[in-house]
Amino acid sequence: MQRIMLKSKLHRLRVTDSNVDYEGSVAIDSSLMETAGILPYEKVEIYDVTNGNRFQTYAIEAPRASGEVCINGAAARLAKTDDIVIIASYVVMEDEEARGHHPVLVYVDGKNAVKKVASGAGQAV
Repeated sequence: MQRIMLKSKLHRLRVTDSNVDYEGSVAIDSSLMETAGILPYEKVEIYDVTNGNRFQTYAIEAPRASGEVCINGAAARLAKTDDIVIIASYVVMEDEEARGHHPVLVYVDGKNAVKKVASGAGQAV
């Protein structure tokens, strides 16, 4: 049996821009993507804490250390500048591997700078 497990989470990011005219995706500071183990063009789910919207798209890189989180395309109608969002990525794994799996949890400050990285086991990594 396979399970879909949380791979990583960027917790409580602040949306810095939204661009409905862009063809799609979410641009994320590349250093945040690297910390969370999210690759360019990887599917992500976005949970908007501010308005309750939930949607999926794919990640693209924004400039490193910029703090940028820009919602693009149609999704820009679901999350606006200054909204607080959670961005999650998932992985499919076999049951045995899933039982020992711990996701990477990345916590940021109000400027989207990393303040803490932990594993799903509650341990700092």
